[in-house]
Amino acid sequence: MYSVWAVEGIPEITSGDDLARIIGDAVGASATGLVDGDILSITSKIVSKAEGRAIAASDREDAITRETVRVIATRAYPGGVTRIVENRLGLVLAAAGVDSSNTPDGTVLLLPVDPDASARALCLELRARFGARIGVIITDTLGRAWREGQTDVAIGAAGMRVIDDLRGTTDAGGRALTVTIPAVADEIAGATDLVKGKSEGRPVAVVRGLGHLVSSPDGPGARTLVRPAAQDMFRQGSDEAYAAGFAAGRAARDAAGDGRSS
Repeated sequence: MYSVWAVEGIPEITSGDDLARIIGDAVGASATGLVDGDILSITSKIVSKAEGRAIAASDREDAITRETVRVIATRAYPGGVTRIVENRLGLVLAAAGVDSSNTPDGTVLLLPVDPDASARALCLELRARFGARIGVIITDTLGRAWREGQTDVAIGAAGMRVIDDLRGTTDAGGRALTVTIPAVADEIAGATDLVKGKSEGRPVAVVRGLGHLVSSPDGPGARTLVRPAAQDMFRQGSDEAYAAGFAAGRAARDAAGDGRSS
């Protein structure tokens, strides 16, 4: 059994704010506080704001290009083009994570430079303040291939296991589990998004009752949830697949032409 609730009393965050102190003050003023085994879920927007990752909205398209490692797919719409890309963090998402929602007028936000490092810093400071062994995840909203809608996932984590590797255990019927590895950090991110809300001014939530997932703050972070390219059966996007097929067809045609002329 676990419970999830939003933290009240967090003000608008601006560049240079001491986010650990602000979150700590809000949690400390609540009746629940923080105890061993709690996990804090923090929306990436307030981390980006505190870290000064806001830029002028007029620079949005250039920022998307700078944050992009490769373009997966594009689709034109009235007024622009949606770009699905892999960003420098290895995340595949729209617009490289450059976001214009819940930001001051005339600005957009980039994702934190290193969400795992941001999570680790917050985890260490809040552990020291409350004397509690806690975990921290930093979340952002992503769409999913083959699924409508969006959900929150963990893009940064510290002080907790991001996956719960059940391989080698058995199910209720005694059958061996060989491929079951729940992405628990993403599951927690999705659960906390239900109580945080996008416009209610509640960017932080607490999860209590999953203490078995809490671990060293120096363990692997959310970056380990990004599937390595060599293991990704769906790595190519539509634009890439089209380009690769076109190139292969042209090469085959050229080879056939060489054969006829020899």
